[in-house]
Amino acid sequence: MKLKGRNKVSPEFSMSSMTDIVFLLLIFFMLTSNSPNALDLLLPKAKGKSTNTQTVAVSINKKLQYFINNKRIKEAAVEAQIKKLMSKSENPTLMLRAEEGVPIEKAVFVMDIANKNKYKIILAVRPN
Repeated sequence: MKLKGRNKVSPEFSMSSMTDIVFLLLIFFMLTSNSPNALDLLLPKAKGKSTNTQTVAVSINKKLQYFINNKRIKEAAVEAQIKKLMSKSENPTLMLRAEEGVPIEKAVFVMDIANKNKYKIILAVRPN
């Protein structure tokens, strides 16, 4: 007696489910990967309505010259000028732009001013 099975197993492999998995993994890794030179920064949140948030930009160039909102200022007067500009702001935010090659002590000087006065600080970097 010869019995034939009705359910034949196909030796072919369907790639559609495999491509779905690979595509999902690709999206997952693209969203969660960090570049090796990325910095963990505290960025201000945007709200739907207009707020009185003021951002003051402090820049330091290779010649160790300080600029506040593109106006040159002496190192001794940096803290007083920052306090003056930030006094009217509800959520004061300080943006630090230190040129490549500036000693870390100069950047820490500005960060200490922000930390002492409880200002949010953003370290501006250039993308790769």
